[in-house]
Amino acid sequence: VQLQASGGGSVQAGGSLRLSCASSGDIFTSYAVGWFRQAPGREREFVAAISWLSGGTTQLADSVKGRFTISRDNAKDTVYLRMNSLKPDDTAVYYCAAIKGYFYTDGDVYTYWGQGTQVTVSS
Repeated sequence: VQLQASGGGSVQAGGSLRLSCASSGDIFTSYAVGWFRQAPGREREFVAAISWLSGGTTQLADSVKGRFTISRDNAKDTVYLRMNSLKPDDTAVYYCAAIKGYFYTDGDVYTYWGQGTQVTVSS
């Protein structure tokens, strides 16, 4: 099983991006998916997560609430992270990860990881 994160890029502050996390295998029907990010010199941090059901439970980090939205389309085996009102502090490599069952904010418990996609926000 592989996860492919995409959609990163360079934007100005206030801009928007939509990240996608696609699965090569049929895991999304029973796996929760989380998004994490890591900026240079900083530890990895939780961004958002969604349970395995389409339209299911979500959780967002306080730093992104009101700006980011996580959603999923199990028919397409894809999870999305919509990022609005981006700030320079959002600059990081964003990773998606999957875990069977319910999601957690601790990335260490996730089973599968994507390769990461760079998001750069300039002021």
